Amino acid sequence: MKRHSRYFDLPPEDRAASVAIGNFDGVHLGHQSVISLAAAAAGQLGGQLGVVTFEPHPREYFAPGSPAFRLMNQETRAHRLEKLGVEQLYEIRFDAKTASMTADHFIAEILVAGLGVRHVVVGADFRFGRGRRGDAYLLQALGRTHRFEVTIAPLVGSSTQDISSTAIRKALSDGAPEEAARMLGHWHRIDGTVIKGDQRGRELGYPTANMALDGLHLPKFGIYAVLFDVLTGPHGGQYHGVASLGERPTFGVNAPNLETFVFDLDGDLYGAEVSVALTAFLRPEAKFDDVAALIAQMDKDSVAAREALAQITP
Repeated sequence: MKRHSRYFDLPPEDRAASVAIGNFDGVHLGHQSVISLAAAAAGQLGGQLGVVTFEPHPREYFAPGSPAFRLMNQETRAHRLEKLGVEQLYEIRFDAKTASMTADHFIAEILVAGLGVRHVVVGADFRFGRGRRGDAYLLQALGRTHRFEVTIAPLVGSSTQDISSTAIRKALSDGAPEEAARMLGHWHRIDGTVIKGDQRGRELGYPTANMALDGLHLPKFGIYAVLFDVLTGPHGGQYHGVASLGERPTFGVNAPNLETFVFDLDGDLYGAEVSVALTAFLRPEAKFDDVAALIAQMDKDSVAAREALAQITP
């Protein structure tokens, strides 16, 4: 997959794709339905499948001081889109210029002059242009003027609720990663680099791989059974593990992080790129009176995590 941080001066081979447009935070089943329609159009037209998205997320631009809400960082989203067969990823910078574009300007400058799109697919709730004044039906009408087709994808939902990033965030906040996975179509993952922590885990007999959670929506604090993928370095592969997501209250006030004890891996993971899938919530975060009580609980958590992971169908 080719990634583009700008929409102008593209070589001919990177233009004229059939594209899905959206923020695609989480790349959930609703997003996947939009992308699948764009893939079908690409197949019919004999072109490439593309995705047009925005970085930073417009919500981050308009409300920079608001609580972190993203389900995926930029790299995690790109990895997931590549798995779906996306060939051209256009990550449009969302800044003052982009925010001030009218709907007409967005189409003429970015979609037509910049990308030369052949077909566009958006969700029924798509909004664009200054003040979010444009919608999917305006895009469809203006597409006819500019000679590209537009497909409006219906919203995807279950019998009880629409599938949305908001609903997925709620499921994660409630400690229900299985429910989030049903809407995502895949496990919720946290990707990043293993960083050096306080190294208390080694002293406790539970060395952990530590990851920052900056900019991400925080799932319910507690202990999780996880799938742990090592993406770079000599220990590459998928492992099982038990992870603590939270503030580690036994040791005072700490910034939230994710630390995973990886089963059956003996090696240094510092600096490795990893991906951690939350598969089951085992218990809430707790403060222990002493280290012995904490270790005893960690022993129980490891057993519970292995049991939970044994139930997962690949």
